[in-house]
Order: sequence, then C-alpha cells, then structure tokens
Amino acid sequence: MDLGLTDRVFVVTGGARGLGRATADVLVAEGARVVLSGRSAVSLDRAVADLGPAAVAVVADNADPATPDRLVAAAQGAWGRLDGALISVGGPPPGAVSEVTDEQWTTAFESVFLGAVRLGRVLAAGLGESGSLAFVLSTSVRAPLADLAISNGLRPGLAMVAKTLADEVGPRGVRVNGLLPGRVATERVAELDAAADDPAAARESALARIPLRRQGEPEEFGRAAAFLLSPAASYVSGAMLPVDGGSLRGI
Repeated sequence: MDLGLTDRVFVVTGGARGLGRATADVLVAEGARVVLSGRSAVSLDRAVADLGPAAVAVVADNADPATPDRLVAAAQGAWGRLDGALISVGGPPPGAVSEVTDEQWTTAFESVFLGAVRLGRVLAAGLGESGSLAFVLSTSVRAPLADLAISNGLRPGLAMVAKTLADEVGPRGVRVNGLLPGRVATERVAELDAAADDPAAARESALARIPLRRQGEPEEFGRAAAFLLSPAASYVSGAMLPVDGGSLRGI
C-alpha cells in the first residue's frame, strides 16, 4: 500500500534513537523528509549520516520553550513546508510514588508533559489540511506500569491533551493521534531491565504477560507510527493506538 508520504516533511523529536529513529527510518524509506531533534549532537549527526539528504537535525531540548519554533523554522528552511510531526518526549525516571521526589516530578512535568503540550500546540498551528501529529505515549495511558509512577501520572494526561487537540484542529483537516508502545526493544527498555534486582527474571516475567510472547522491534513501532502520520490514515483522528503485542487487556 502506498502511504502517500513522498516529499512530505515531518518533524521527529527524539529522532536520533529508539522509537523516534525507527519512525524516521520508515518515513524516509517511504519518500518523506524529516527534521530530527534531540539533545545529543553526536547521535543526531550519526542519524543524519545514515538517513542521507532526506534528513536534517536540530539539537534541541523539548523543555526549552524556543524548541517548537526552531523545528518549524528548520522544516520550512530546508524544504519549504511542514506536513506533520511525531512528538516523542522520552521516558521519565523510574520509581514508586512513595520514592519519587518533588524535584523529579517537576523536571519530568517540564519536559515530558509541558514540553509535549507546547510542541503539539505550536506544530499544529503550522499545519494545513491533511497535516498530522502523533504523540508517543505508553501503555501506561490505560494501565499503570510497575515502578514507573511518573509515567503513570503524566501519560494519561497527555493522551487527553492529544484527544482535545484533535477536537480543536479537526475542522482544519488536521489529525492528532497517540501511540501506546508496550515493551519494544529500545535502549530505554534495556536500561529499565538492567535496573531490576534480577534483570533476566524481570525480562522473562514481562514477556510472559505479552500474548505474542516476545517484545516488539523498533521498526514494528515505526511502521505503525508512519501509517498514522500518513494520508493512508486520513480518517483516523483522536485515536490511541496500542503497539504492544496485545499486552493491554482492556478493549
């Protein structure tokens, strides 16, 4: 199926690695162009070198209020248009509610929550008809994850922001959706496993709760994200799409 992505331009935050990079790979393979952002110049340079002339990079922090305008300017400066964005804000630190400090909550709120809201607001304003945004959230939108209190607290709120933004920009022909990744083989998941008392046992226990009995690969997430962003999903808006191997038990 042709996703209709040829020559379209997308911002991909957190695009140097993990789920953002996997999505950028698929977008470029389908003929799109991408503006990658992240905090590591080294990682971004490596990603741009791999992706070739269809990619440019902006070193930026999602918590910085100037970041959204810089990303819009980069897209317009490189290719004269902006068609959508994957808004990925990374994962907050692990910890139980009883352990996480006020400072950790505040820092995560600035980056994970407010940073994403600001990006969505500014980028949506720069999109015309057939524009599309997708927020990278988590299965914690629907069910809490052990030892991830901050994610459990912030992700559901972001899902409602995305749903509300979809209502607001829908009359202009702009779509907004969310992606709920489960256990996908990224650096983030490997880091969480390594922090467990028994990493091997933690991994086996997690896999046993997934109906497909395996973790996802980043490219599997990337294909789902590229579809949601593409004109092929032109009547999908305000949806929260699990990419989790069936681990969420609710309908």
